[in-house]
Amino acid sequence: MTDVHPSSWIKSSYSNNGGTCVEWAPAYAVATGAVPVRDSKNPDGPALTVAANAFTAFVTGVKSGHLGTV
Repeated sequence: MTDVHPSSWIKSSYSNNGGTCVEWAPAYAVATGAVPVRDSKNPDGPALTVAANAFTAFVTGVKSGHLGTV
């Protein structure tokens, strides 16, 4: 994956839960069709890149509650 500029990363709107945050880079996603996702506690660590349609399906499943709870 091409490096994503740090200012392009945004945190999940659910990031007030004590530090277990997910960040993604929407500008990169728009430009490439691939959505980079990373752990906000480890910004220099690896990022997982998924197809935009897969990311959309994941977010939809989370919001609807169809993915269960942990």
